[in-house]
Amino acid sequence: MEEKKKFVMLGSAHPLRGGLASYNERLTREFQKLGWDSRIYTFSLQYPGFLFPGTSQYSTEPKPADLNIFVKVNSINPLNWIRVGREIKKLKPDILIVKFWLPFMGPCLGTICRIVRKNKFTKVIAITDNVFPHEKRPGDNLLIKYFLNSVDGFITMSEKVLADLQSFALNKPEKYVPHPLFDNFGEKVEEKEAREILHLNPSDKIILFFGFIRKYKGLDILLQAMTNPAIRNSGIKLLVAGEFYDDPKPYLEIIEKENLSESVILKTDFIQDSEVKYYLSAANCVVQPYIHATQSGVTPLAYHFEKPMIVTNVGGLPALVPDGKVGLVAEPDPSAIAQSILRFFELGEDYFIPHLQKEKEKYSWNNIVQAAQEIARESRASHNN
Repeated sequence: MEEKKKFVMLGSAHPLRGGLASYNERLTREFQKLGWDSRIYTFSLQYPGFLFPGTSQYSTEPKPADLNIFVKVNSINPLNWIRVGREIKKLKPDILIVKFWLPFMGPCLGTICRIVRKNKFTKVIAITDNVFPHEKRPGDNLLIKYFLNSVDGFITMSEKVLADLQSFALNKPEKYVPHPLFDNFGEKVEEKEAREILHLNPSDKIILFFGFIRKYKGLDILLQAMTNPAIRNSGIKLLVAGEFYDDPKPYLEIIEKENLSESVILKTDFIQDSEVKYYLSAANCVVQPYIHATQSGVTPLAYHFEKPMIVTNVGGLPALVPDGKVGLVAEPDPSAIAQSILRFFELGEDYFIPHLQKEKEKYSWNNIVQAAQEIARESRASHNN
């Protein structure tokens, strides 16, 4: 009987919460579904407190019963990196996938990957959410290079990140695969039911800003767009669902100064995984008013729940949201976003649904698995030559 192939995911997972953990758990399930012996090595300490802007890094939901999760990685303890690296090296997985999103993680993840590769068997593949961070700090480039040199190949989920990666001239296999659908938050529910659960008016026109609130995501621009007289007169409501990872004061000041309290609904506690479907199902569309971006985990979420999107013309967002089909693309300024919101309601939600249903077929988790296997084969071939 043929021995099962082994897969290890290195990155955030339960008991940690958020989009990174959801992604890593969902990808591991895809490998499991295909018959791989799969496990996740996650952080016992992901961020020291001063680097974490939210209220808690931890989920209150039960541990996924179907996943083999080892809570072992300490991001600031080099002795721990050596222990974890040796443990995975000895395990000899066929493929180790590591999620990279922040230069701070470069030393920890880069050291573990270097040790694992010493077994001369495991192929280490990085899924790079970002190469360059949204919020830059001195020394970033050194940390980025240390990590990038520790792996065998790369998967990016936006062409912008692929271009950033290519600026390092690493001469390693790399593939662009769009972010798969977040289909692990349940199925959509009836709009009326979702609004009842969230205590929202069943007859309101509702646009949704979803996810952690950070400066680069442009919520301030969206709030300014809500001051447009035509939007005020149409009774459109903005539902903001997500935790503040920035000082909330500037946003709250805009709401107060512009008299937006009647048209902005703030749900700014962390949204548990089990609640996500209600927010997406309750909205007429999702707005991503980002000032700059690579890709966004909100886009595949909107695709899964078949919600049209209004996105700004930055980074990899427009490539994933064909203008006039699955949503609308606007320049990142209040006036342009306001016009797109008004145009969306002129066209109506149903106009976009057939395009969304067709377009979402492209975003399979199996595409990531196939890309990882191809990169592993390419890397083995180049080493054998």
